[in-house]
Amino acid sequence: MKKFHGAIVALVTPFIDGQLDEQGLIDLIEFQIENGTHGIVPVGTTGESATLDFEEHRKVVDLTVKTVNGRIPVIAVTGANNTLKAIEFSKSAKESGVDAVLSVAPYYNKPNQEGIYQHFKTVSEAVDIPMILYNVPGRTVVNILPETVARLAKIDTIIGIKEACGSLEQISDVIRFCPDDFILLSGDDFTSMPTVFVGGKGVISVISNVAPRGMAELMEAALVGDIAKANEIHYKLIPMMKLMFSCPSPGPAKKVLELMGKIKDGTPRLPITPVDEPTILKLREAMSAQGMV
Repeated sequence: MKKFHGAIVALVTPFIDGQLDEQGLIDLIEFQIENGTHGIVPVGTTGESATLDFEEHRKVVDLTVKTVNGRIPVIAVTGANNTLKAIEFSKSAKESGVDAVLSVAPYYNKPNQEGIYQHFKTVSEAVDIPMILYNVPGRTVVNILPETVARLAKIDTIIGIKEACGSLEQISDVIRFCPDDFILLSGDDFTSMPTVFVGGKGVISVISNVAPRGMAELMEAALVGDIAKANEIHYKLIPMMKLMFSCPSPGPAKKVLELMGKIKDGTPRLPITPVDEPTILKLREAMSAQGMV
């Protein structure tokens, strides 16, 4: 099994006139690998998975695996609030050749902790592939409690969690309740550095789309305990981190990539709208400060 650590990018999905830009996706993947990114997550929230149909989802995953060609891990997002659909997505991702799947807590339905446990257990039993849980209460409404994570960690194929609860207390509980080899990845750029310092292994990152080298170096410094270097990079990146969510994501990330010339069209799919002109001005100023233009 490949090592899942460091700065793992939650990659945007580029479109042209609303349709998948395959060459744009290939170019983004090469840009990430050239700049030291430690892994790629296609078709996540930042990849606008909620607006992709099944065939588009499969195509993005297939193309990502083919382009990466084993150079770094590929973790496909395959979660759903419908357990049978999550199984279908996971089977498809396994067929595509991904290294692991990332499965979000069931959203909208509002299951209790037992329902959450049974959902992930059922998916893991149906598809034999390493699974990373994804806890993001701000989007799903439900919170996978540390005790539930610990139960799930006993299942062989459930190897880790992307934790976007924003609470270092909860993150610490997950780490102390779970086996030493259970992988905890921050789900927020802002908490990535402190998460590593309390025992996490890295981050699934939005800002890595536009600053892959900086985020990779931040995680590498944190993972070897170089607090001074990690702090320096963290505070340099904070203004751009904040701007990544100044409008609904992934609008700002896609606009910066367009301004950098990395994609042709930074327009997200509805219901996410393009960033407004005042935000574009702030993005340009931040890009200048970061030496990105």
